[in-house]
Amino acid sequence: MGLMDNLKGKAEELKEKASEFAGKHSEQIEHAVDKAGGAIDKATKGKYSEKIEHGASKAKDAVDDFAHKPKPGEEGVGGNGQGPSA
Repeated sequence: MGLMDNLKGKAEELKEKASEFAGKHSEQIEHAVDKAGGAIDKATKGKYSEKIEHGASKAKDAVDDFAHKPKPGEEGVGGNGQGPSA
């Protein structure tokens, strides 16, 4: 097993840990996104409110995707919210 194989294995392991972390702490991450969006909106005096809301929504979706969570109103492929059925 070469160096690149070792690095790929470690990278995959770290990605899984980060995904697990994002899943466990998604509410706090979403709160931080909302808080940052509010601060930016305030700093720009509401001039870019719609774009900020859109960006915050995309960021929250990205966290859900990374954490392997279905978005609100979606279910997994298996229909039980648990992902593909066997």
